[in-house]
Amino acid sequence: MGVDALNPIQVSAGEMGNTAELKRRWGDGLTFWGGIDTQRVLCLGSTDDVRAEVQRRVNDLARDGGFVLAAVHDIQAEVPPENICALFASGYPK
Repeated sequence: MGVDALNPIQVSAGEMGNTAELKRRWGDGLTFWGGIDTQRVLCLGSTDDVRAEVQRRVNDLARDGGFVLAAVHDIQAEVPPENICALFASGYPK
């Protein structure tokens, strides 16, 4: 299909947390996949933290397409179910 994707966007690693800069520099040629932190936000954060993380990454990466909203890695057992629900519910426009 001619799609080049960077998977995962592991926001806790190095300079990958600056997703606005990633989009600015590479957004014309790459699709970004991931971006929702599994190490801190999903497992330790509140539902409000998850919603804020989703909105930040959508605002940074979804403009003009080229973004697959997803957890950085597999969602682990210690993630509260309400945070998983907040992840998916927050990614859709109201």
